[in-house]
Amino acid sequence: MGRLPPVIPLALLAAAACETRSSSTTVARSDRVIATGPSVVSSATSATVHAAAVPRSHKLCESDGDAKGRLLPRTAASHAEAPGEPQLDGELPKADGEWVWINFWAAWCGPCKEEIPRLVGWRARLAKAGVPIHLVFVSLDDDERQLDRFLEAQPPEGVRTTLWLPEGSARASWLKSLRMKSGPELPEQVLVDPTRRVRCFIEGAVEDGDYPEIASLTAQ
Repeated sequence: MGRLPPVIPLALLAAAACETRSSSTTVARSDRVIATGPSVVSSATSATVHAAAVPRSHKLCESDGDAKGRLLPRTAASHAEAPGEPQLDGELPKADGEWVWINFWAAWCGPCKEEIPRLVGWRARLAKAGVPIHLVFVSLDDDERQLDRFLEAQPPEGVRTTLWLPEGSARASWLKSLRMKSGPELPEQVLVDPTRRVRCFIEGAVEDGDYPEIASLTAQ
């Protein structure tokens, strides 16, 4: 795999806290956890992974103000692949007249993993509707072994390759360009239009009911 040297692993306590979330819990779009580099902390306390259910009171992409000033990064990311998968080059795909959906996630993040099949399904639905879209996953994992195990366990239609931003200068550059917090709330989504302009920024996981708004936006 082409990647940066491993950095300090995520706190084991944080990973355990996220993985033990009940599988029966319904995850809302605004459910998110906060990544702070070598450890994961709650927005209110510390040393835990926190998922906060906050009702959405506005549209998913309410206005261009959500994306104002957010620029695509020019720094190449590292990358990770499951065995047998083609190696990525660390760059975002060129627009080529198509939309790009960037999903920031981590292998320790429950809401992130819950929404992955939804995003893959949406990509297929949009393509069928005549709107092909590049779906790019960007991992913010610091524990390389945990990331590798996740990718290897994925089915063929799952996430088996990802751009990767462990703690370091490349991550800092990406977060600065996209005006994301230094401890971003995961998952987070960036929608880039065919002209390479950031059109929508979403904090939190998307829900099934958000698809019509995404379909309407990308049809423009």
